[in-house]
Amino acid sequence: MLKGMFSKPENMRMYWKEFMHQCSEIGIGSLGIVILISVFMGAVSAVQTAYQLVSPIIPQSTIAQIVRDTVILEFAPTLVCIVLAGVVGSKIASELGNMRVSEQIDALEIMGINTRAYLVMPKIVAALVTIPLLVVLSMVLGIWGGRLAGSAADILPTDVYDRGLLQNFVPYNVIFAMTKAYTFAFIISSIPAYYGYYVKGGALEIGRSSTKSVVVSCVMILFADYILAQILLSHP
Repeated sequence: MLKGMFSKPENMRMYWKEFMHQCSEIGIGSLGIVILISVFMGAVSAVQTAYQLVSPIIPQSTIAQIVRDTVILEFAPTLVCIVLAGVVGSKIASELGNMRVSEQIDALEIMGINTRAYLVMPKIVAALVTIPLLVVLSMVLGIWGGRLAGSAADILPTDVYDRGLLQNFVPYNVIFAMTKAYTFAFIISSIPAYYGYYVKGGALEIGRSSTKSVVVSCVMILFADYILAQILLSHP
């Protein structure tokens, strides 16, 4: 399927229009759920970290460091992308599946249009552009959510939280998180596109392929998460 996307390029203006439409669908369409998850994710990790760090020896600013690192390394890229696999993945699979079952894809192919390039490529490229941006937004909101919960629940003052955020910060963590974001974005868009594009049967099969694509995407995200952590975080 991926090879077929590059075999016969179409008019670039047609691609651009479809690409911008998919950016709006994937990016802006998922904005609400990403904002909601990120703020509560940061708030919960701040409260639970404070609950576990009961020792008076450990400074309060450590809570901010733990929240920052867990949000950047794991919560923002992995948790958000698993949710997006359900939101975006099922949408892509059902959209393409519906087009296949109603013979719209066959009609486009008869007209001489490379359907893989026209239907699948803009979705994958749009996901590779918008999902990492959503992950960056998730990191910021997650850390801010922790700050909000810390001051609201009187766990730690905001100035202590801000000081903790700057302590022992490793910029490489952000690079690692963005590597995960791009990998997961490709998984979220390509696997559901494959299941939707090659669906056979009727409405029942569209539902099944949509569910299967989400399950496979989630498993692949977790598998890729482990592989990337093993490769990029293992010390010699």
